[in-house]
Amino acid sequence: MTVAARTLTDQEQRERRAWFRARWERGVAFNRNCRMRMLRWDPDGVEVALPYAEVLSAHEGVFHGGVISALIDTAGAGAVIAGHDFQKGSRLSTVSMSVQYLAPARGREAVAFARCVRRGSRLHFADVDVRMTDGRICARGQVVVTISGERPGVGDPMEPLTEE
Repeated sequence: MTVAARTLTDQEQRERRAWFRARWERGVAFNRNCRMRMLRWDPDGVEVALPYAEVLSAHEGVFHGGVISALIDTAGAGAVIAGHDFQKGSRLSTVSMSVQYLAPARGREAVAFARCVRRGSRLHFADVDVRMTDGRICARGQVVVTISGERPGVGDPMEPLTEE
């Protein structure tokens, strides 16, 4: 496992967390194209909003299950990296994910509430609930990610979000 060549200061750790928050929203093309927004991003967990759009639908007014699954993956991995110790690396990959669909995802917005429930040396686990605007849980998931090695480009500037 590759680790940072030097000890990161608390400020450098905060800067990396802030960079990854911006990356999740602006640097990942899929997230940007779906218009995902990071509502909360802190070491205790994240909240990610996904506004409804017809291109994300399975049926009129209902999110496609695959999009809800992608929201769970995005939020779960975010919950891990938002509280991660970057001394242990920064290259994150999803290893596995399970999703339980509990109700149709019908509404103007879905919000994923995710928290890291276990941090290991390389494997990290997050639990995610997806709620609709009426408060109803439409899906639950567990995401397992691995973090090892250094992700190229950490800290590079990102383009600002543009309205389309």
